[in-house]
Amino acid sequence: MTENNKCATGNDGLPVWNLDDLYSGEDAPELTENFAALEQSCQAFTYAYQDKIRNLDADGLLDCILAYENIETGSGRISSFADLRFAQNTADPSRGKFLNDCRERLTAMAVQLTFFEIEINSIEDAELQSLLADQPGLARFEQLLERIRKLRPHQLSLELEQYINDTSVTGAAAWHRLFDETISAKRFLVGGEALTLEQSLDRMSDPDRARREEAAKAIAAGMQRDLPLFSLITNTLAKAKSIEDAWRQFNSPQAARHLSNDVEPETVNALRDAVVAAYPRISHRYYRMKAKWLGLDQLEIWDRVAPLPETQDRRIGWDEARSIVLSSYEGFSTRMAEIAAEFFEKGWIDAAIMPGKSPGAFSHPTVTSVHPYILMNYLGKPRDVMVLAHELGHGVHQTLAASQGELLSRTSLTMAETASVFGEMLVFKRLLNEARDERERQSLIARKVEDMINTMVRQVAFYDFESRLHANRAEGELTPSEINRHWLDVQSESLGPAFRFMEGYETYWSYVPHFIHVPFYVYAYAFGQGLTHALFALYEESTAGFEDKYFDLLGAGGSRHYRELLAPFGIDPSDSGFWKKGLGVIERMIDDLEAMET
Repeated sequence: MTENNKCATGNDGLPVWNLDDLYSGEDAPELTENFAALEQSCQAFTYAYQDKIRNLDADGLLDCILAYENIETGSGRISSFADLRFAQNTADPSRGKFLNDCRERLTAMAVQLTFFEIEINSIEDAELQSLLADQPGLARFEQLLERIRKLRPHQLSLELEQYINDTSVTGAAAWHRLFDETISAKRFLVGGEALTLEQSLDRMSDPDRARREEAAKAIAAGMQRDLPLFSLITNTLAKAKSIEDAWRQFNSPQAARHLSNDVEPETVNALRDAVVAAYPRISHRYYRMKAKWLGLDQLEIWDRVAPLPETQDRRIGWDEARSIVLSSYEGFSTRMAEIAAEFFEKGWIDAAIMPGKSPGAFSHPTVTSVHPYILMNYLGKPRDVMVLAHELGHGVHQTLAASQGELLSRTSLTMAETASVFGEMLVFKRLLNEARDERERQSLIARKVEDMINTMVRQVAFYDFESRLHANRAEGELTPSEINRHWLDVQSESLGPAFRFMEGYETYWSYVPHFIHVPFYVYAYAFGQGLTHALFALYEESTAGFEDKYFDLLGAGGSRHYRELLAPFGIDPSDSGFWKKGLGVIERMIDDLEAMET
């Protein structure tokens, strides 16, 4: 791959990013100019508004917010470029240095603006409502102002907030970088091959059980070697979070995440309790059936994502994957397919397997004046096609929401999975309709059930693991064996008695990046899955005006509360019965699989 990222493909012929729409390289003149302009803008903003926001009229407050949004756009463009270049090769020291240097400069500028939210929250409620009524342009930011003002009980003094921001690059961000670089550099000896984590995990879906076992044990051995380091990172970040939570007077480790997601704790608890109660009816029942299919009395962990017997998972080339996803999107909406097609045509997807590349997949929205970029590691499995559909769903969502501007485009995590899961469902339904025989239908349904279990059951189990970890960390540092025990407890509860857990599986928690980067992020996946089940059911019922309402939801970004966005569909996630209906979709698919056995 060339330094300026203009190479169209990697060594395997798969696409790699062209980041030129952000910057042509680290030494791009535009980058130097943008940094200088951003520093000037921060200084001008501070001079114009510090200690003055409380006394602004409606027009003045609108000008202030727009100036702040412009700074956010400039900062976001630079940070996106640095983040994406690093994700391409986290093992490259020069990229790591560039990322950290950018973060340090951007953080120094952000510290100057810490006063903005504090002073917004100094405005009295009645006065703010009067200002919103006086200026329609300001009223457009009402949801943003509401989110900021929810932070009032948890805000610290200006000096403390500046200190927290100023030291972030040597705190959490540094630990995140250490985790990322360590994981990306790790190699696991599988069958005489030195494989990346992504390749090793993929080997666990191999039709050959011996090869799966070999990969599973190699991962366990590899993670065990660095377990003290991953335990230190986890303990340190959990303790740092508990200290900040205490200063901010959050009443639980999860509270800050719920607030940032703009979702009530009761709604999350209703989701969590519904999923846990469904473990026996969903995951326990499914995996008992899978053990029977595989001719086993009990499953080992390397059988969890094994293909069904007599099922050939053919390799799907990139061009075919593109065709499958775009035609599936086209079946729902030409507009959706056209937006998704741009990602292929304009070099916005990085799918190649490359040394040092970040594992997993994501769609980075960058800034609203540019476009999102998608990263994945494409291995040609049917599941990879689903990942492509998932991330393109995010990309479509982020593209549509960009019209809201930088401050209102970002959706909460609980709504961010809506389009991605919907995109997966479109591809699944298409493949199911085109299945050649009953055996292929069974394989497709089984694979989809496993994906749904991974999204709802597994992620809620992850949430419980984090909850236990953070609760126990409050009592003192956790040893690796204590963290391992919490992992095995939640895995046993969620996967059920069909599984036997090999020695070494207890370390598998240590490679999950969400626990490090975004504590308690994981329930958003389950939230999005259950929500999308309801939306997709409405779509299949041919509810009048569904497409228009759906695009309105996506295009709204973060400009409206999730309750307001879902009201046109008649959906209320705070209703405990709602989540049971979503879980019922999975149960009925398991019923179908059982019926195929009779």
